[in-house]
Amino acid sequence: MERTHHDPTDEALKQLIEQPSYGAQVLVVTARMLEMDSAEPMTVLARERALDIAADAILGRLPDAVSEDSLARAYRMLPAIGRTTRGEYALHLRAAAKELG
Repeated sequence: MERTHHDPTDEALKQLIEQPSYGAQVLVVTARMLEMDSAEPMTVLARERALDIAADAILGRLPDAVSEDSLARAYRMLPAIGRTTRGEYALHLRAAAKELG
């Protein structure tokens, strides 16, 4: 029987590659926050509050340069706010997060 040797470095790299980027994580957490009041109308204020919480949770302990870059990437992916609910907007955020990777 052949034994396969797993290199710890390869395993660590595989886990890093499979994880979403920090920007995508911010978008997913923002979506989760908005889903808490999914039937409420989507507003700029609701989005900014949810983004602030998400950014603090995901980026709060990272170096400033990484945090700023990740947040800028997340902002570039934000869908426009139209006449929609927070739940519908959260779906768009999840799609944007998937695209961002």
